[in-house]
Amino acid sequence: MRVVVLGAGVVGVTSAWFLAEAGHEVTVVERQAQAAMETSFANGGQISAGHAEPWARPSVLPKVFKWLGREDAPLLFRPRLSFAQWEWGLRFLFECLPGRLERNTQELAGLALYSRDCLVELRERTGIEYQSLQRGILHFCTDERDFEALARHAKAMRRLGIVREVKSRAECAALEPALARSSVEIVGGVYTPQDESGDAHEFTQKLAHMAQARGVRFRYETTVRAIEAAGECVTGISVRESGEQIEGDAYVVALGSYSPLLCAPLGVRMPVYPLKGYSITIALTPEQAAAAPSVSLTDEAHKIVISRFGDRLRSAGTAELGDYDNEVNPVR
Repeated sequence: MRVVVLGAGVVGVTSAWFLAEAGHEVTVVERQAQAAMETSFANGGQISAGHAEPWARPSVLPKVFKWLGREDAPLLFRPRLSFAQWEWGLRFLFECLPGRLERNTQELAGLALYSRDCLVELRERTGIEYQSLQRGILHFCTDERDFEALARHAKAMRRLGIVREVKSRAECAALEPALARSSVEIVGGVYTPQDESGDAHEFTQKLAHMAQARGVRFRYETTVRAIEAAGECVTGISVRESGEQIEGDAYVVALGSYSPLLCAPLGVRMPVYPLKGYSITIALTPEQAAAAPSVSLTDEAHKIVISRFGDRLRSAGTAELGDYDNEVNPVR
C-alpha cells in the first residue's frame, strides 16, 4: 500500500519507519529542509510515560486564575479573536471537572506505556543513539501542598501499573546531587525510575536517515497546500511549490497544531490548538558537566523540565496559548 505521511517530526518519522517495516511504500512530505526542525527540534526531551497525566485537573484552576496577566506564568492565556482558541480553552476548563482527570489519566497512561515500550524495542533493534539516559525522571516540589498532591496521585497511579516512588527532600538530593545546591528549598518529590530522557531532534534525524535507507522517500521543502477529496475519499495532497498532487492509498497527518487547519475542510475536527513553549540549551564545560544534573528533572511549581544530553543541558517549559504566533517574548 502507498502511504503518504504529512510531517517529518518525531511522530511522522516514527510512523513512516513502522509503516515501511510493515512492507508499505511510504512518502513523507515536509516543508522544512530536513526532519525535526519545528516542534521536535528543541523540546524538553523527556520520555515521561510515568507522568502522562493532563494539565487539566481541578487543582490547576486556582493556579490558572492566579497566573492571569502574568507574562512569566507557566500557563499564559493570550486572548485572540479566535473561535478555535476559546473553544479549546472552554474544553480545557471542562476537563478540569472532578472525575474527568481520572478517566483521562487512565487513557493517557495506557497509551504512554505502550509508546515507551515501542521506543525501547526500536532502540534495541536498531541501536539508534540520541543522547538517551535511562535514569528516570524526578518531579521535585518547592511547595508542601504540591508535594502532598503529587504523593496522593502517585498512589493512584500505582494502581494503573505505573511505578512512582515518593521521595523526601534528602532522598531527592541523594538521587540527584545537583539539587542539594538549590537556592530554593525542595520539600520532596516523586520519582519514576522507568522513565527516560533523550534528544528528540537527534533521534528523529537519525531515524529519518535509517528510514530513507530502507526505502522511505522524503520530500523536503515541500509545503502541503490542501488535502484534496472527492466525496468521502481523499484523492491526494496538493503541494504549494510545484502545484502537483501526491497520491497514496492512505494518509497520515502528523503536522502537530497545523493538522486541524488542513483537516477542517474535510469535515474532520480536532481538539488541537498551538501551545508555544520555550527552551534554552547550554553547552557545559568539563567542570560544569561534573556538577550538572544527569537525572531528568521537572520543577512542579514552574512546569519546567531539565534534561541532560551529553555535554549539553536543556531547560524547557511554559505554555503560551496565543494562536500561531512564533515571536519570542523576552519575559518568557
